[in-house]
Amino acid sequence: MKWVKGVLTSPPALIGGLLTLLWLVVGVFAPWIAPLDPLQNYVPLLAPGGVGPDGTHYWLGTDMLGRDVLSRLIWGTRTVLVWAGIATGTAFAVGIIAGLVAGYYRGKVDAILSFFANAILSFPVLVLYVVIIVALGASGTNIVLAVTFASAPAIFRLIRALTIDVRSRDFVAAAVTQGESDVRIMLVEILPNTLGPVMVDLCLRLGYTAATIGVLGFLGLGLPPPTPDWGGMVNEGRGMAMVFPHMVIFPAIAISSLVLGLSLLADGLEEVSKRMQGRGA
Repeated sequence: MKWVKGVLTSPPALIGGLLTLLWLVVGVFAPWIAPLDPLQNYVPLLAPGGVGPDGTHYWLGTDMLGRDVLSRLIWGTRTVLVWAGIATGTAFAVGIIAGLVAGYYRGKVDAILSFFANAILSFPVLVLYVVIIVALGASGTNIVLAVTFASAPAIFRLIRALTIDVRSRDFVAAAVTQGESDVRIMLVEILPNTLGPVMVDLCLRLGYTAATIGVLGFLGLGLPPPTPDWGGMVNEGRGMAMVFPHMVIFPAIAISSLVLGLSLLADGLEEVSKRMQGRGA
């Protein structure tokens, strides 16, 4: 409840939350919002607001194959949110488990996990994505694997640092004295006390992952066609962007607005978290 009140009183969090919520609603209700079938070929290369021979309005125009841009944009919202959510969630699951174990036990376990994390982080992230996707093939599952492999080490380092900090506090020592299991201490005593920074990082990484899916789609390494995908839409329309810019502009705006919303939400949550810590919440 305190987090909700904090978000409502933070302009960045409120604006970012509303933008994110808007795209979330669009993605959830895509089958009912989309006016046409996103895979069906209608009239090629209609400008926004164009009308087909049967009187159908194409509010954002059509692409070179005659598919309705608005419908593909709406369905692409679900595509991006689902795969970004799965990929980010998987990366966080791996990073949180490894970070808790390393930060709690320290010693050799910490040294080994930190070595592998630092080794992976020494490579440029986008290069890792491209190499993994090229090696495994373009698919949603492989995007999840690539994002998990490239993002989990950074999440691991965050959780490890937070765990080391919380591990030294009195209530954790009391739980150890009472004979609580290590798993319970990590999940019940330590993890909830890392909530603020974790939520901020989660929002940022959701935005990064959504942008990454867009970049991979633009490079032809994203979800295979004809799946509605914002990055893929930009890639398909870039060759005719000077003549028919609507095929590129609208999906680019969609990607930018989603990433902006998640970034503002992350900034707002960070502000709320600091405010609550300052009040001793």
